[in-house]
Amino acid sequence: MSIEGFEFGYHLEPVETINGYDVRPGFYEHLGAMAIPSGGVCFTIASKGGTSCELLLFHKGENKPFVIIPIPKSYRVGTVYSIIVFGISVKNLEYAYRFDGPWEPQKGLLFNKDNVLLDPYAKAVAGQREWGVHLNTKGYKARVVKNDFDWGPWHELDTPIEDLVIYELHVRGFTIQDESVEAKGTFAGLKEKIPYLKELGVNAVELMPVFEFDELSGRRFHNGKELVNYWGYGSTAFFAPNTSYANAIEYNFEGREFKELIRELHNHDIEVILDVVFNHTAEGNEEGPFISFKGLDNNIYYMLNPDGNYYNFSGTGNTMNCNHPVVRRMIVDCLRYWVTTYRIDGFRFDLASILGRDESGEPLKNPPLIESLAFDSILSNTKLIAEAWDAGGLYQVGSFPTFNRWSEWNGQYRDTLREYLKGGLESAAQAAKRIAGSEDIYLTEERGLKTSINFLTCHDGFTLYDLYSYNEKHNEANGWDNTDGANDNRSWNCGVEGETTNEEVRALRKRMIKNGAGVLFCSRGTPMFLAGDEFCNTQYGNNNPYCQDNEISWISWKDLEKNKDIFQYFQFMIAFRKEHPVLRGRTKMSSQGLPEISFHSLQPYVRDMNFSNGVVGVQFAGYDEDKAEEDIVLIYVNPHWESQNISLPSLPAQKRYYIVVNTGLEDSVYHEPIRMESEECLIGSRSIIIFVGKKEGGKNNG
Repeated sequence: MSIEGFEFGYHLEPVETINGYDVRPGFYEHLGAMAIPSGGVCFTIASKGGTSCELLLFHKGENKPFVIIPIPKSYRVGTVYSIIVFGISVKNLEYAYRFDGPWEPQKGLLFNKDNVLLDPYAKAVAGQREWGVHLNTKGYKARVVKNDFDWGPWHELDTPIEDLVIYELHVRGFTIQDESVEAKGTFAGLKEKIPYLKELGVNAVELMPVFEFDELSGRRFHNGKELVNYWGYGSTAFFAPNTSYANAIEYNFEGREFKELIRELHNHDIEVILDVVFNHTAEGNEEGPFISFKGLDNNIYYMLNPDGNYYNFSGTGNTMNCNHPVVRRMIVDCLRYWVTTYRIDGFRFDLASILGRDESGEPLKNPPLIESLAFDSILSNTKLIAEAWDAGGLYQVGSFPTFNRWSEWNGQYRDTLREYLKGGLESAAQAAKRIAGSEDIYLTEERGLKTSINFLTCHDGFTLYDLYSYNEKHNEANGWDNTDGANDNRSWNCGVEGETTNEEVRALRKRMIKNGAGVLFCSRGTPMFLAGDEFCNTQYGNNNPYCQDNEISWISWKDLEKNKDIFQYFQFMIAFRKEHPVLRGRTKMSSQGLPEISFHSLQPYVRDMNFSNGVVGVQFAGYDEDKAEEDIVLIYVNPHWESQNISLPSLPAQKRYYIVVNTGLEDSVYHEPIRMESEECLIGSRSIIIFVGKKEGGKNNG
């Protein structure tokens, strides 16, 4: 018996009746629930430790099942239960399971026949439709999804990762305050903003968690304000989209609006990367709820210590046992589903070092899961991006087992450049290496230029504006007496903590923002930045607003017009990066003998990485075959509080330096580059200058 048999008119017949419904064994290789052509639904679920399984069927929105069907033991093959129930329609249908088995917490066995359990392969979760409204009073239930979406003519974008400019955003927070958007806070609302994304110039969006999560888990109040699970790092169902992010009602067609968004993004050559959280679930620790995995095979799905309690390498109460074969299969199945059904282009793995631990928490040399994902045929063109650390202290930036397939969030880039740009002159040598592509971390011969995801900001931490507006975190609104969130921010408030009317301070902050963006887009590797950074969005000094579903986390679009100059600067720098393949490592060896990468300070060519004065110059040079010319970009950074005189490295005959960016001046960008008349230059305090080297011609600077 196979699903393919349907194509040949194979007709399924019931073999018996249970509690008034005709049934028969189902399809054991297809976990989850699916409608069948002959009328009815096939339900398939696996549990090694369970001794019996009941299928609970509900009418939409009801907590009492209209029928309970004990699945006969004869319908179990191996550890898999599968049953087809005839005479039911998926319309207005919800379902769940109950499993009986041993209750032995010391062995990690937590079976309880009264627990209503969600299907781990559920394609949609009921009762989550409306943000902030909790309808799951007696356990989570799933819905059966019909996949009839027409993608039309389609092909993978497969943009080389070094050509991407990644824009990290939260689906709800991105548009909830945007007066120009009709479907605020939803997938449809984000689709309305695609023209804005194109205008900005980004070609990849990285979406914070869109797997189904319960925003009301951990709900509490502080100073009269409701705090919720706003970020969504606590999945309840890995295969299901967050239904509260849909503007339209999609019963039985959940995910359609998300697919429409993805299709439209692809039509505009913008890739979609999902932030996925396989390191833990919303079930939490010993005191957490029974949603799914705990009641199925707790000792398989979670890492347990010898007394049966949970290891907590995630910092959230539990840790998924990712390298167990059952869990590994589920994760691979899940990612394949999102790629084939939703056409997702890539995944960023939260706390990815956990994916490389064994069931006792020890790091594995060749983790089976990470290897499986690296070599999976369906995922072969999919971006795999690791947050290469976890809350258990395993830090693997530069040592994550990539199998030459994975990229990494380069935490060292963030930390070093933050320290350097705020005036940490002693970080100059390390900053030069980070700008040049972190080859000391990611050996070019082994890992190439596709590994480093460079960033100064992300959802976790200060925004770029706050990075230069606050010396300290201000997380009091989170209700933990400002003890949560990182303390090592490497930020600088430019002389005043928080908002100010001091125009000198405000101008300095904008200059610092331009410096950071300019360096980011002129660095080898793939740049990523946080939505709103391009127009000085603030979180008011909160560097951990995971629970803030309010103005702290929401993008403030009124700041776009107020800070139009910053937006235009980001636009320019993104376009500049795209125009110069040498910044992306996509040129051939220089035809005029210039080194591919060279380092400079007040004087040309620093060979011992001694930048004692703090000024760093990095020059990229190579031959652009498409334009049949040399591509030369030189960026100088002066984080010092005083101006400095610099001597530029010599160029081949017939070539001159032209200034395209100088943040030391109010008009920072030159759409018509200014020609240098000499190789001597003054770089202002706390500023950057970006030069291009090209043939004579252009506007004179004097």
